[in-house]
Amino acid sequence: MNSKKQRQAYTIYLYLGALFITSLVVCNLIFQKFFAFKPFPITIFGEELFELSVGLLPYPITFLITDIVSEIYGKQKANNLVKAGLFASVFSLLIVFISQSVNAVSWSPVNNETFNKVFGNATIAVFASMLAYLFAQFIDVHLYHFWKKLTKGKHLWLRNNFSTFSSQLIDTLVILLLLCNADIIAWERFWGLLISGFLFKIMVAILDTPLLYISTYLFRKYFGLEFGEELTLDN
Repeated sequence: MNSKKQRQAYTIYLYLGALFITSLVVCNLIFQKFFAFKPFPITIFGEELFELSVGLLPYPITFLITDIVSEIYGKQKANNLVKAGLFASVFSLLIVFISQSVNAVSWSPVNNETFNKVFGNATIAVFASMLAYLFAQFIDVHLYHFWKKLTKGKHLWLRNNFSTFSSQLIDTLVILLLLCNADIIAWERFWGLLISGFLFKIMVAILDTPLLYISTYLFRKYFGLEFGEELTLDN
């Protein structure tokens, strides 16, 4: 691969990383708003499906990106994104904490009460998300490459979906356990939110499979990669 394409490959990796980190941090900041996604009415354990946090909307993007990076750039580069996302989450938590500690002036459009109401639970949310994130993302990357090795690079749909299904279940379970224990979400909503969140993530994972196929096809065609070959970044 010539130096121009090498630079382009590195630039694309940076942009994918930016999308990954932005999606992850935003999830933690907007999680307190819930909405109803009800293509058909279902009630289970006394809870209506699907009542979901808006934080779920950008979150599947992170798993799509790690799968693309795993497939094209390799396991190490995917793990690097996971570590960078963890650092960004901790840093955003620090910024929120500092912002809460200073008082708003009298003419501030957003006063202390409003700010704390919106971001007051951000500390717990980020902590919960970080723990779930550590489990889920590393498991996702590990299982992705486990299935890739087991199938000898074939059946992209299988490693994409099976790795995501497992990691998303762990992610949803850990977050809800922590938020319910912190009394941010009532325990009676636990099962409904767990099933709703997991099913929603499964549907999104299935829908993003064609995007993964298209993305990897375009990468391989443009960079001249053989089947199963990965891009190597010099820096």
